[in-house]
Amino acid sequence: MDERRLGVVSGLAAYSLWGLFPLYFPLLEPAGGVEIVAHRVVWSLLFVALLLTAVRRWGHVRAAVVDRRTMLVLAGASLLIAANWLIFVYGVNSEHVVETSLGYFINPLVSVLLGVVVFGERLRRLQWVAVAIAGIAVAVLTVDYGRPPWIALGLAASFGLYGLMKKLVRVEAAPGLFLETAVMTLPALALLAFLHADGAGTFGSAGTGHTLLLVSSGIATAVPLLLFAAAARRIPLSTIGLLQYVTPLMQLSVGVFVYGEPMPPARLAGFAIVWVALAVFTADTLRHARAGTRRSLPEVVPAGL
Repeated sequence: MDERRLGVVSGLAAYSLWGLFPLYFPLLEPAGGVEIVAHRVVWSLLFVALLLTAVRRWGHVRAAVVDRRTMLVLAGASLLIAANWLIFVYGVNSEHVVETSLGYFINPLVSVLLGVVVFGERLRRLQWVAVAIAGIAVAVLTVDYGRPPWIALGLAASFGLYGLMKKLVRVEAAPGLFLETAVMTLPALALLAFLHADGAGTFGSAGTGHTLLLVSSGIATAVPLLLFAAAARRIPLSTIGLLQYVTPLMQLSVGVFVYGEPMPPARLAGFAIVWVALAVFTADTLRHARAGTRRSLPEVVPAGL
């Protein structure tokens, strides 16, 4: 298998696994969202530590630790990804899977807006058109829901800001994930201790299967991220940009066809407008990628699931 094909397969595997998360997280009940996120932090740290030992990458961790700026940025990134995880788990386990998928549909457009606001990047005309169309979609969905789609907006904003923080440092996927989870580990352990002292913790008290599923959350968190990193090294960002839509499409399908969440005409219209915005954005991106102007493309980062 050549490098490009391996990259596409790795990318598809990563985004497909993220797309299946709405089926996975309900299996972790009766654990609540906060407990699930705390376990993701602790078990991800242990799993990635074993991986770093196996591939002998601790030198990358040490290099990042001694750089104060890198650690400050990663600390900020860890708070944002924790917020993203918590919002996603809440959305899935409260039967708002369709709305979570919307968050990852609009995330690329949020990312380019952050590029304008923070880095002073200039958008092309069609990119502005795509952002404006997405704004119309959010307005339509606000009318449909009777409220702003807070779960979707929270996911898109938290992950967009996470991607922005990751753009400020250059740390490989596994060392970066280790340090981000390391920052959150002590608070996560303290939270788990509090939950168990209060009788609200489920680890070890809801059966062996439940305990193993909570432990598996570390693997479920790390494996797609590492597959994404393998893809990013082998294929162009424009290809990754297309592959990333696999995740919200799968999540939308799970929400509608597996969990039977409603999709009334107004909501469907809102999603259709989002898809039009993404079609405009993607067409513009691919046209400029073919023209060899890839430096103007927004950086694609892995999903904050």
